[in-house]
Amino acid sequence: MSLWHRTPLRLMRTLYFRVIVGILAGIAVGIFFPHTGEALRPLGDGFVKLVRMLVTPIIFFTVVVGIASMGDTGKLGRVGLKALIYFEVVTTFALAIGFFAAHLIQPGRGMNVDPATLDPHSISQYVTQGKHLSVVDFLLNIVPESFIGAFANGEILQVLFLAILTGVSLIAFDEEERLLSLARSISHLFFRITAIVMQFAPLAAFGAMGFTIGKYGIATLLSLGKVLLCVYLTCFLFVGVVLGAICLFNGINLWKLIVYLKEELLLVLATSSSETALPGLISKMERMGCSQVVTGLVVPAGYSFNLDGTSIYLTIAALFIAQATNTHLTITQQLFIILMLMLNSKGAAAVTGGGFITLAATLAALGTIPVAGIVLLLGIDRFMSEIRSLTNLMGNAVATITVARWEGQFDLEHARLVLNGASTNLPADSIAYEETRN
Repeated sequence: MSLWHRTPLRLMRTLYFRVIVGILAGIAVGIFFPHTGEALRPLGDGFVKLVRMLVTPIIFFTVVVGIASMGDTGKLGRVGLKALIYFEVVTTFALAIGFFAAHLIQPGRGMNVDPATLDPHSISQYVTQGKHLSVVDFLLNIVPESFIGAFANGEILQVLFLAILTGVSLIAFDEEERLLSLARSISHLFFRITAIVMQFAPLAAFGAMGFTIGKYGIATLLSLGKVLLCVYLTCFLFVGVVLGAICLFNGINLWKLIVYLKEELLLVLATSSSETALPGLISKMERMGCSQVVTGLVVPAGYSFNLDGTSIYLTIAALFIAQATNTHLTITQQLFIILMLMLNSKGAAAVTGGGFITLAATLAALGTIPVAGIVLLLGIDRFMSEIRSLTNLMGNAVATITVARWEGQFDLEHARLVLNGASTNLPADSIAYEETRN
């Protein structure tokens, strides 16, 4: 068979092609058979549960192996500090860009919504949780009630905390080599389980997109199209300009990085959850040339502290509600919103509905913008969740490269070879994950 005929067959066998087919089929079912589309929700939800089941053990063993292999607790603290500084600077940029975009486009202008006509009951759960959102609660929540409880509840920060403690303890343990070898083998096992689970990604994409389009429909998009356009354009601008500039500084081509992460990005697009891409992101960052310890620390921590897309969404959402309800805000009040979002966005990062909880807490603290205005965003939140999750994923990929380069633990030449599609020697975990691509 000629190369001309083999290429389409090879393409059709790849994971990203099958996921694209699943997404397009789901959109078609959602448009033409909306009730059937709604009924497909369990396919997407089931896949997300499968991946979440694997996320915490993968994080735990990846971080434990990385720290124990490093053998230097001082280096661990330095990596963590650099990562947190980077997270804070870049998310502040994201908040500022969202702020200026909301003022420039003014997505809520002319809606003239009377706050008295809004039904607050549909957002009562977010308001209640938002009242209890504080820095102290967030810090206390990092410490789990029990060792097993962190894994059972799927709390990423709690698992990361336990992994750091275990890895540091393992450095000084007499039987370090034997336990390290066991942890490395278990890590490989979970990545191979992930390779099996990923075979169901196209079916999950079909179900998730069918549900989204079937339930919310195209009409919902059109009615609030301006705020959707504002969020999408701002996220694209942030990725292209800010993340693109950071990639250029690191000697990396942004577009090639996007192509390299295409499977993970398609999964996030289909499921509206960045967690589904976490195992693949860890594996691919290591394969690309980032050290295991930097990847193991930065990626999980970034899922709570480096939420660039969420930061953009929160700023635009807050100002959109103010514009839609004709609420006048002084410069001081607008700066207060940004300050509160800088703090609150970290506190609700790992909580279900965290975006609405953070928004509710911020609006309640300001006391000027009606909290009930969040109702206006309920219908399109699923669509906005997709773009903010995609932006979060790209932000964490770039953050991992940056911190690894700062630490001298990034092989630039190797990374360029990988991004150009060259065949290289892969770590064992990456070999397992690569099985999903063919």
